[in-house]
Amino acid sequence: MPTFIVCIGIVLNGFLLHCHQQEPAPSKDASEAGWVSLFNGKDLTGWTPKIAGHAFGEDPYQTVRVEDGMIRIGYDGYEPPFKGRFCHLFYEKPFSRYRLRVEYRFHGTQVPGGPGWAWRNSGAMLHCQDPRTMTLEQSFPVSIEGQLLGGDGSSARSTGNLCTPGTNVVMKGELERRHCINSSSETCHGDDWVVAEFEVDGSGSVKHFINGKLVLEYEQSQLDPNDADAKKLIDGDDLLLDSGWISLQGESHPVDFRNVQIRMLPE
Repeated sequence: MPTFIVCIGIVLNGFLLHCHQQEPAPSKDASEAGWVSLFNGKDLTGWTPKIAGHAFGEDPYQTVRVEDGMIRIGYDGYEPPFKGRFCHLFYEKPFSRYRLRVEYRFHGTQVPGGPGWAWRNSGAMLHCQDPRTMTLEQSFPVSIEGQLLGGDGSSARSTGNLCTPGTNVVMKGELERRHCINSSSETCHGDDWVVAEFEVDGSGSVKHFINGKLVLEYEQSQLDPNDADAKKLIDGDDLLLDSGWISLQGESHPVDFRNVQIRMLPE
């Protein structure tokens, strides 16, 4: 189904304040196009949180809730300071070759004590390590991250970026060791919904799309032998990541997710 993007809003100092998407009415049956919903819109069936400092499945702060058909990651139950209690909400099984689609929006204010870089910052973590192998205090799963960022109303700040906790990738034929690499996306200011898609072809190419536009591409996602968490996952000489779990990230700023869907790539 085609997607039509209409950017409308107020221009201030050369920056667009709001990005809106306009889509045709969805099919009554998402499976007609091969899409399968990972989130049922009612509860967290199939999803389990891992919060730094707590065992897999423990969420004493009610960080993750389902309200009005959305997955809501919030911090009303946190007493400051934040203390690095980053949250990752894992789907129940791994995938290898797929296209993931998720709508997200930021809102509200960051929890006191959250790091400055985590303001309006979240992510879709791809090819994650098994969450049961994470240590109790581990902040981020070894993964490739489709980083999701919101703007401040004036400054440019791309979304659909790449971050690489415990990993490296190949880009334009060269091994990239930078932790975060910006995409070519426009800045999405405000609290509007944004559609992020990630096409993951096993250990081959990975493509990031924001509101239907390709904004970043790389390949050969692999474990970083110099990273302490990744070292524990290396078996032999093969560093390539061919499959892994998917998780949605909470980094201290309230964020909502909806329409979390996956479509397997053709053979």
